[in-house]
Amino acid sequence: MNDDTTLNTDTHNTDKEQFERAALHYHSHPRPGKISVTPIKQLANQHDLALAYSPGVAVPCLEIQRDPTLAAKYTARSNLVGVITNGTAVLGLGNIGPLASKPVMEGKGVLFKKFAGIDVFDLEIAQDDPDKFIEAVAALEPTFGGINLEDIKAPECFKIERELRKRMNIPVFHDDQHGTSIIVAAAMLNALLITGKKIEDIKVICSGAGAAAISCLNIICALGVNKDNIYVSDSRGIITTSRENLDETKQLYARDTTATTIDELIDDVDMFLGLSMPGTLSADMVRRMAKDPIIFALANPTPEIMPEVAHAVRPDVIMATGRSDYPNQVNNALCFPYIFRGALDVGATTVNEEMKIACVRAIAAMAHVEATPMSNVKNIESTPSFGRDYLIPGPLEPNLIIEIASAVAKAAMDTGVATLPIDDLKAYRQSLSEFVYNSAFVMKPIFARAKSDPKRIVYCEGEDNNILLAVQVVVDEGLAHPILVGRPSVIKTNIEKLSLRLEDGVNITIVNIDDDPRYKDYWKGYYEKNKRNGVSIELARRDTRRKTSLIGSLLVNNGDADGMICGTFGHYHLHLKYVQNVIGKKEGVSDFYAMNAVLMQDRNIFIADTYIHEDPTAEQLAEMTVLAAEQLRRFSITPRVALVSHSNFGTSDRASAVKMRKVHELLTDMKVDFDFDGEMQGDAALDINIRAHDLPSSTLKGAANLLILPTVDAANISFNLLKTATGSATIGPILLGANKPVHILTPSATARRVVNMTALAVTEAQDLESEAANADL
Repeated sequence: MNDDTTLNTDTHNTDKEQFERAALHYHSHPRPGKISVTPIKQLANQHDLALAYSPGVAVPCLEIQRDPTLAAKYTARSNLVGVITNGTAVLGLGNIGPLASKPVMEGKGVLFKKFAGIDVFDLEIAQDDPDKFIEAVAALEPTFGGINLEDIKAPECFKIERELRKRMNIPVFHDDQHGTSIIVAAAMLNALLITGKKIEDIKVICSGAGAAAISCLNIICALGVNKDNIYVSDSRGIITTSRENLDETKQLYARDTTATTIDELIDDVDMFLGLSMPGTLSADMVRRMAKDPIIFALANPTPEIMPEVAHAVRPDVIMATGRSDYPNQVNNALCFPYIFRGALDVGATTVNEEMKIACVRAIAAMAHVEATPMSNVKNIESTPSFGRDYLIPGPLEPNLIIEIASAVAKAAMDTGVATLPIDDLKAYRQSLSEFVYNSAFVMKPIFARAKSDPKRIVYCEGEDNNILLAVQVVVDEGLAHPILVGRPSVIKTNIEKLSLRLEDGVNITIVNIDDDPRYKDYWKGYYEKNKRNGVSIELARRDTRRKTSLIGSLLVNNGDADGMICGTFGHYHLHLKYVQNVIGKKEGVSDFYAMNAVLMQDRNIFIADTYIHEDPTAEQLAEMTVLAAEQLRRFSITPRVALVSHSNFGTSDRASAVKMRKVHELLTDMKVDFDFDGEMQGDAALDINIRAHDLPSSTLKGAANLLILPTVDAANISFNLLKTATGSATIGPILLGANKPVHILTPSATARRVVNMTALAVTEAQDLESEAANADL
């Protein structure tokens, strides 16, 4: 027993040390820190310099002096938030000081940028005196469009936020208070809806009286909870009217009672709110709570009571924690980026109670639709749906920005605090929806679908280390059932070298190229299908042992796998030959095409044909456009297609321009159900202002997200230049037109790209299965 305990402790310590080393490496390489300031305007010549600085910069300076609201037009202020702290209450670390808090503030800046496109300067102020801190922050108003106060201890944080809101004419938001409270309130509303309890009748006990706890109580009271039905406990016990030296925030919730502990008051309590420490709530206390008890145990990393303990004594309990490994995670990232997004976009002078309540209701409403809503989901019943384990959406739910930012913006306008009101909220929501897919979230709907019904995906280069690393992620994420083609001994050796947890017959299947019982049937089938395509008996026998892309194609074609990933070494067209000879083209499709996507910071661009047709015909390009648009919808992206050329709406009669004009005619005749236009130059495709100037009647609305290029040279060069110049993640190549889910990658494909393409292949296999089932009805 002692030996086992020692072993477990050693393992835990080793894991902790490895994690700590990884964290330090993450923060120090390849450059120290997590953020940088990046210019967004060109500075390539003397003329640019003159415009950016002297003498050109004087012009916007004088304009802003004349009309201060023009700062939103001529500077970055309207998209710039200050994340400010004095480091007195950092995470679970306490008063570690401003300098030591800087990694946390940088991290907050990353979240703002990643989730909502908001720029951040983090400011760590060495000042514990609340009045002096207030003076320092208030003086920064000309710099920022909003202030996010962070990690400031209570009760000083209440005064600091209150005074800054009075003095500053921009949003001031203490996330430690209001971020948590907004999520708690949204979850509470939905929990009450499930239980059928009336908000004004419920009895609440709160363990904790810090900034977050008091803010939670304030907002649930604003929603209708009766303050007289709330009991609060701090480190000294129940806060009562007989207690002395209570600060003003605790005085609000002092009760006239002789009880001193939660245990004395827990009988028939409807809701327990914990923002304190582990072990505060016992199993016996939970047993004595009212029917359908609501327990939000938010201490991190160990909650006031573990969910499994609470469920064991009360199966009817509704629980939320701050942890990602349990349902109903209360995570501040659910709201703070999007509150600021909405507030900044309308030039709000504050974040008022109405805006917070609008955020609460928007989050609560989102739980009533399936996670990551998609028009093409086939397995709705397998996606998370509203209920006891889905009170609030997850923090990575991509549509949060659309619902929350628009609700906050509307509330700001309705309450008269918006200095830049939005005339068309529908258009604003559309612009927010575009941002959703200008981030890593582009794969979110694909992953959600893949996990709902994993399929068998064969990896033709099963011995490759990059493939094995990707397969481990696929297994851990539950995206697919991997099948690896190769020599078992080599695959197992490489798994051991990489310290992976893959095991043949357990979480992967290995197809032995030297000894597979299906070999004879496979080579004969391949020969019969291709004996008039130059394939002899001997060649069929030999290639069915050696060519792993051929083996993978045969597995898919014979129903032993549902999809295939290949191409991580070798030439693209060699792999395509086996796909064409074995799997073939989709019914009604005349050819194969390849499409890649570049996931940039400010937009996602899909480009075709990047690999297959040297000089496709107009008819091929039209067919490819339709197939590519279908794939964009798989990502829940509305296709906006630009037919790109060196010519702009008829300015040239060269062959390639004429070809692209013909593509426009063909798509028009086909009456396709997506927006498209062309031929147009690349800048017109991506810049609506250029297009509006050159052709105001253009039918393409917004920036194009699917670029159809006239030749493989143009498409491939454009893709690789964009990918390299922007340092962006990519998806693809996505093979269009195949009869089964098959994707041919390239030797430069990263493990992450292999994972992405796996998930895409799984969703395609799901659709094929659904189509077959419908055809049988």
